[in-house]
Amino acid sequence: MSKVSVIIPTFNRSHIIERAIQSVVDQNYKNIELIIVDDGSVDNTKEIVSKYDCIYIKTENHGVSHARNQGVDKASGEWIAFLDSDDQWLPKKLESQLSYLNENPNCEFIHTNEIWIRNGVRVNPNKKYKKAGADQFIPSLKLCAISPSTVLMSKKLFFKHGGFREDYPCCEDYDLWLKITSEIEVGYLEEFHINKFGGHEDQLSHKYKAMDYYRVKSLYWILKNKSLSNIKKEALLKVLNKKCEILIKGFIKHNNLEHLDEVKSIQVEINI
Repeated sequence: MSKVSVIIPTFNRSHIIERAIQSVVDQNYKNIELIIVDDGSVDNTKEIVSKYDCIYIKTENHGVSHARNQGVDKASGEWIAFLDSDDQWLPKKLESQLSYLNENPNCEFIHTNEIWIRNGVRVNPNKKYKKAGADQFIPSLKLCAISPSTVLMSKKLFFKHGGFREDYPCCEDYDLWLKITSEIEVGYLEEFHINKFGGHEDQLSHKYKAMDYYRVKSLYWILKNKSLSNIKKEALLKVLNKKCEILIKGFIKHNNLEHLDEVKSIQVEINI
């Protein structure tokens, strides 16, 4: 049985982290190494975590990318899975994914469908968020099409692509999934295997408003560093140009000039 290392990054979420931890404990698949990375919490997270059999890592507050990367560095499993501390796995999540991997031995990355819950109420996500498998590069250009809490991937693949960018305060998942999907197809399970909770104030989407700036940086990096087919390259350029256009207008409107010249230079370059 393959060992799965599960990484839960957390910051000041002692009030909800036990739900996430318990959903790992309750998995039908039991060959699990649970790693909890406390990203500088000042609440009683350590007290909550101490009740469980896990590896507990306490760091200074460096952000979710650093926390996840620290967890993977300590992982001894061949496979790694991520679970955000505000989400919850359903019991068959790992069992179903590993069954798929047994039937598809060349697959290195598999994600699943998810149930969205906002402020305690189940909601239906917009069609643009529909999940799928196989070649997911083009569907992943506009927005993050894969949720971290649904992912099971080989540790080898994670390290090949350098892990999560620690200089990104947000969109770090978008960046890594783009790098991966630019090279390989991904597995997917249509069944719902996680509860994804939203609506709370400490979500990154609430904290960072110009998130497309980091998506532009990722798209530009892919353009410069990955060998893409003509179809993929054209799709990327179209999305990149559109995001640059929207960002530039927003920067000027709100007098946010910090990254204006950088984004302008990218747009000029891709339109030459």
